[in-house]
Amino acid sequence: MAGSFISVDVRGQKQISQALNRLLKQGSDLKPALTVIGEHLLESTQERMKQEQAPDGTTWDPLSINTILNKDLTGQSDSILRGYGTLADTLNYQIGANQMMLGTPLEYGASHQFGRDEANIPARPFLGFSENDESEILDILRDHLIDGV
Repeated sequence: MAGSFISVDVRGQKQISQALNRLLKQGSDLKPALTVIGEHLLESTQERMKQEQAPDGTTWDPLSINTILNKDLTGQSDSILRGYGTLADTLNYQIGANQMMLGTPLEYGASHQFGRDEANIPARPFLGFSENDESEILDILRDHLIDGV
């Protein structure tokens, strides 16, 4: 060949092939990694609820005077979204073949997550990923795919 050229010589094809096969095998069953992710997000979400902040770190709107008075009358905690602790206690995750879902079966969870104007409930997001969560999820997936969980 005349002029300029580049040559590629692949060595170690067996090792490359073995590494790719291990990666494919680990990637075909994500349930172990998704379980670890579910546990992490469950703990992270419950901790954010205690801290009364959204996944992005913003503090939730304070309770209204009426809500505070009602909580006093009914013996509930004065913490936001933690009247009797039911919402936090019902957080759970479910694992599918290639997905993990975290949430609560309580319908009023959506009112608090997104807000509800007609009831004068401001959005107080508790579900979602913080920057730390995103980093941890990537670490978990990397460990699973490369090392195996």
